[in-house]
Amino acid sequence: MAGSVQPRQLALALPHEEKLTRDDFLEGPANEAALALIDGWPDWPNRIMLLVGSEGSGKSHLAAIWAEIAGARSTAAHALTADTVPMALATGALVVEDLRPSDFDERAMFHLMNLARQDDAFVLITARVPPSAFEIELRDLRSRLRAVPTVTLLPPDDQLFRGLIVKFCADRQMSVDEPLVSYLTNRIERSYTAVRQAVELLDTEALRLGRPVTRALAAELLRDA
Repeated sequence: MAGSVQPRQLALALPHEEKLTRDDFLEGPANEAALALIDGWPDWPNRIMLLVGSEGSGKSHLAAIWAEIAGARSTAAHALTADTVPMALATGALVVEDLRPSDFDERAMFHLMNLARQDDAFVLITARVPPSAFEIELRDLRSRLRAVPTVTLLPPDDQLFRGLIVKFCADRQMSVDEPLVSYLTNRIERSYTAVRQAVELLDTEALRLGRPVTRALAAELLRDA
């Protein structure tokens, strides 16, 4: 029919599984100290430890690995309350995810640290910035948090960055070749967040356009980025 319009293909936001096992963790100089901490449990220098790294650097993956081997429960830092602390520590090991400035109950955190020390429990806290950058009203909590040994995840080197591209694509069942990996490695910002966003963009647009994921598609999408 003259003047008919072809229907536009829609990209469905289908869920994809990000694998968080020990075998799926990509090792490199940027995360070797953090991985050594997880592999070295229970011989930690302190029963409460802090993992610090930028968004997407692998903190949650490492926390999931440790939770599996230590039988730890997990809670978001902002969800922790004084009343829930004893139950959270019931297994003797706890992951406290994503501790952020001004986004957690200081008294609950202080109670947690006291009870963990009293019960000889292990606690692994993840955060994007160290507690030294936090404004904390409770003086005793401020000094205790800042005294917690910290292991930092660094920006990825070339090998790890390329590996992340391949992994994130594999998590989305995307087939990639060397030209595409090399192009992305040299084109996008050297950060964990940037590679995740680039892979998500490629996946979404390839589905919408009905095209394979190639270097040419990446060049079109990222030309003006």
